[in-house]
Amino acid sequence: MSIRKVLVFFFLAAGFWAVALVPTSAQLEFTTKAKFAILMDYESGTVLFQKDADLPMEPASMAKLMTLAVVFDQLRTGRVSLDDEFFISEYAWREGGAASGGSTMFAELGSKVSVADLVRSVIIQSGNDASIALAEGIAGSEQTFGLIMNELADEIGLTGSNFTNSTGLPDPELRTTARDLAILARYLISTYPEYYPIFSEPDFLWNGIRQSNRNVLLDDGIGVDGLKTGHTEAAGFGIVISTTQGGRRLIAVLHGFDTMRERAEEARKLITWGSRAFEQVPAFGGDGVVGYANIYGGEKPNVALEAEGELYLYLPRGGRRCLSANIVYQAPIRPPVLAGDEIAELQVYCNDQLIQSVPLYAAESVEEGDLMRKAVDALKELALGWL
Repeated sequence: MSIRKVLVFFFLAAGFWAVALVPTSAQLEFTTKAKFAILMDYESGTVLFQKDADLPMEPASMAKLMTLAVVFDQLRTGRVSLDDEFFISEYAWREGGAASGGSTMFAELGSKVSVADLVRSVIIQSGNDASIALAEGIAGSEQTFGLIMNELADEIGLTGSNFTNSTGLPDPELRTTARDLAILARYLISTYPEYYPIFSEPDFLWNGIRQSNRNVLLDDGIGVDGLKTGHTEAAGFGIVISTTQGGRRLIAVLHGFDTMRERAEEARKLITWGSRAFEQVPAFGGDGVVGYANIYGGEKPNVALEAEGELYLYLPRGGRRCLSANIVYQAPIRPPVLAGDEIAELQVYCNDQLIQSVPLYAAESVEEGDLMRKAVDALKELALGWL
């Protein structure tokens, strides 16, 4: 199978642009000390900034977001209740408790803790013992829980991740990317709004010990209401944050800092820049044809493509000329094609960086063509191929 790319036209606010022919001279004037970073618009999924966002990295405790995704899924489907109590095993106590020297909720060996308290510990305290207790209570072992994490990660669309434990503690096979963590954060916020307010709770009292939320940006007055910090000696300091500053929600991931202070300063700088330096641009209307895909052996040589609803992009102020786009699909497409079939993808770039992907659907049905049409298409394939 081959991949077909075709020219795309956008109806932008400034007029009709043939975006694949537009020069890419505008630059995103932002730098960060982070080794890995990404800034994403929550509503549209537009990537506003990225730095090595697809390179593998050790997520540290930010991997607990995937643990929480599994737990929330179990709660949503009724397989687990917030009132259920899970046992604190010797493994959970030894690897994640006070004796481990890592972040912990100080749960007692052999005790039972409610799922509600375990979830709050994972989010607010980053409790490793709580994470392991949830993994064992749901899957029987942390190893099996890791398999469940990866299954759900595939469903969400995390293509650069492999989860091996519930805590994010160092493991040579544990990896993710900044982009995957941003996608995961977007998934958590949109899919489980009933649990998202926990991420902004300032502290959690358990077993007589009050611990503050590790996300210090919650108190900065810049609209931050989540999500997770992380740190290991090898990986450095990282953070996944979300803010509503500027009237819309942004998601940022930054990782690889030397200090907590540097992490906070750089994260604050990125989301403040993102909330002020971009404008919303309509790409095309919900009823407009975006482009066409070739049909092999159909009654028509091509099929019109449309998106689902309106598409808005967030672009640098004064930098719309950075845009380019392609329609990508697996060729040849064979009939019958039914109206509404998802058959292509719109890939939008700014300065040659992919900022957004949008599924495209057949705007019409195309049936099989007659023998003459099939013969003509066969000759085209022999002479030109489908690239």
